[in-house]
Amino acid sequence: MSKLSTEQLIERFKNIKLLALDVDGVLTDDSIYFGPDGFELKKFNISDGLFMVLSMRAGLEIAIVSGRHSAATDSRMKDLGVTHVLQAKLTKADDGKILKGTQSKVAMMKPLLEKLNLTFEQVAFVGNEILDIKLAQKCGLSIAVADSTKQLINVVDFITEKNGGHGAVREVIEYYFDAIQKDANDYLI
Repeated sequence: MSKLSTEQLIERFKNIKLLALDVDGVLTDDSIYFGPDGFELKKFNISDGLFMVLSMRAGLEIAIVSGRHSAATDSRMKDLGVTHVLQAKLTKADDGKILKGTQSKVAMMKPLLEKLNLTFEQVAFVGNEILDIKLAQKCGLSIAVADSTKQLINVVDFITEKNGGHGAVREVIEYYFDAIQKDANDYLI
């Protein structure tokens, strides 16, 4: 599969109404810090967050679609004003064994698309891992961050120059602003 050129990517972005983002490895560098009590910390890229806010001000819907639940993700998205935060929840048996793990990201997205009256064709998705493949194949525009797994890179439309957690989301959103022919600076307060 040949990848889109920058010009083709910008053209495809003209039909996109929602940008769906994986978290670990896309908005972060794929690292999680755990304390002895299970307290979790994640490192998010500030420029990615700024451009997420600016794009929402410009009218783009943003959704977070993560295969695992994280209070750190909830906190960061609340800080940014992202209201569509879809995180799979783990169900554990009494003995601590996991009964139900990662939920299908396609299934997680369907109710949101119905609520927003959108189709998968109007969604751009940015992922990095093998569990992102099905959603990437379903969306109108699929993007992998530069340090993604080869299996995802083989099926997406575009690959960012930047790695996850290092400005890849900002890079994608800059293409969105090119597509709508607007300057991100116009949305600063």
